[in-house]
Amino acid sequence: MIKATFDSRAIVLLVGLCMLFGFNQVVVKFGLEGVSPLMQAGLRSVGASLLLVLWMLCRGEKILYRDGAFWWGVLLGILFAIEFLFIYIALNLTTVSHATIFLYTSPFVVALGAHLFIPGESLRKVQVAGLLVAFAGVVFAFRDSLDGGASLLGDLLALAAAFFWGATTVVLKASPQRHQSPSRVLLYQLVVSAVVLPLLSWGLNEPGVTSLTPLVIGSLLFQIVLMAFVGYLAWFWLLSHYPASKIASFTFLTPLFGVLFAWLILDEQLSFDMLGALVLVALGIFLVNKKR
Repeated sequence: MIKATFDSRAIVLLVGLCMLFGFNQVVVKFGLEGVSPLMQAGLRSVGASLLLVLWMLCRGEKILYRDGAFWWGVLLGILFAIEFLFIYIALNLTTVSHATIFLYTSPFVVALGAHLFIPGESLRKVQVAGLLVAFAGVVFAFRDSLDGGASLLGDLLALAAAFFWGATTVVLKASPQRHQSPSRVLLYQLVVSAVVLPLLSWGLNEPGVTSLTPLVIGSLLFQIVLMAFVGYLAWFWLLSHYPASKIASFTFLTPLFGVLFAWLILDEQLSFDMLGALVLVALGIFLVNKKR
């Protein structure tokens, strides 16, 4: 059953996931010291797939059976893999700031897709305004680093990644996959990406695994256990219980947490613009989730 509004536990879980996803941006940088980007994402999917299968077996959930949604699950896995392909290529061509801003146009894709294809999830004008305000907060946070180093192709690829990220959510909510358990929905995406991403890494001549230092291994374990297994499982549980567009509005917090953790851990610069950005994002999320 889809609930129209969030309760306090759901809000805490959403904010916690945004913190986790933001922290993951820092952890991935550590992993890049020994594993190339697409191979890193592929290994994450492989490890998380194994953990998820064990989780499902312990809960008595069947792994292999005809669920009537196989090809939809494969489609979701392909969309998931393409999203990461575009993200990593974009990051090699444009600045992190540009890539972040274009990537977080994804909630608009979700909002439009929900309005067109998901019954009962159309947005009101005030909610659209909320998305715009939250997006303005992300732009405001990164405005000081927008000059120089950008690439039109890189920006377009980041925009394409945002489309596939949003499309994954819309297809999930509009297809028979919405009737599957969160663990089964995640299993399709992890298994498909576990096959596709390493192949893409090989096809693009990435160096693959070059060094497995304790820091790199720790980064991979974090991504496998906390990000791809626990984090994504909780994310798909939320998508099975709440409107997609409202959940997507919270993702605007993720890049802000990423900047905060980069400041705390990597000693990157933090400006007072972050405070204004946080206010805008919070206001936008409030408007999206405002009751009639």
